[in-house]
Amino acid sequence: MSAEKTGSLLYPLLHFLLGLDPIHFLTWHFVLRKTGHVIGYATLSVLLFRAWKASIAVSGSPRWSIVWARTAVAMTALVATLDEWHQSYLPSRTGTFRDVGLDSIAALAAQLLIFAWLRGWKRPDPLPPAGKHRPSGIPNSAALE
Repeated sequence: MSAEKTGSLLYPLLHFLLGLDPIHFLTWHFVLRKTGHVIGYATLSVLLFRAWKASIAVSGSPRWSIVWARTAVAMTALVATLDEWHQSYLPSRTGTFRDVGLDSIAALAAQLLIFAWLRGWKRPDPLPPAGKHRPSGIPNSAALE
C-alpha cells in the first residue's frame, strides 16, 4: 500500500467522481492516507482497550479504567513504532516518526472518546433500600406493626 499504489487506485476514482486535477489530487491523496492512519490506529486502540478490559481485573468493576486506557495507548504506540520501523526497510515505503506521532495521537484521542462515552452514561441505580420509594399502596414494615 505504497503511495504510488494507492495513488494509482484513488486518482481515477476521484477524478471521475469529483473531477480532481493531478495537482489537487496530491493534497487529497495525502489527506486520505493520513486519515487512514488515524482511523486504523484509533480502531486498534479501541480494540486493545476492550481486550485489556476483559483481561485486567480492576477493583470496583468500573466501566472505564486508566489502566486499560494507558495500556491500550502504549500498545498502539508500540505497534505504530514497529510498523514504521518495518516500513523503513521496504524500498517502496518510508518509516517516519511523524506517522508514529500521528498514530499515537489517534490512539489517545480514541481513549478520550471512550472515556467521554463511558463516563457520560450513568449506571442504573440499585434497588432502593427497604422503606424508601415504595409504590403507593404497599405499606412498609413499620406501618404493619
